[in-house]
Amino acid sequence: MNHKNWWWGQSSSIDLYECDKRLLKDPNAIRKFTRDLCKVLKMKRYGPTLVERFGEGKLEGYSMMQFIETSSVIAHFDEKADRAFIDVFSCKTYEPKEAAEFCKNFFKAKNFKIKTLTRK
Repeated sequence: MNHKNWWWGQSSSIDLYECDKRLLKDPNAIRKFTRDLCKVLKMKRYGPTLVERFGEGKLEGYSMMQFIETSSVIAHFDEKADRAFIDVFSCKTYEPKEAAEFCKNFFKAKNFKIKTLTRK
């Protein structure tokens, strides 16, 4: 069987810079962000949104994980440097630029970078 041409999904890494620190430190805002992002991308959430604060020193902050029926959304928040790192992976197609713009607007970021890979 030839697996070379099987499309499995797409993965987008969205890096946000100069975000609103209050949002990065608010677990309720992070949960709302997750619900809203899934709505924007038309992704069905599977199970609860996990938001945990852990780490030490400059690495202490919130992380989020949300299963979706087609894979997952994961985010890490750096409140010391006002950054957020969001990963969307799905075997259902979505518009990476739309996802990045939503993330930028939600966290009031001044700048962002996005990289998207096709997974085969």
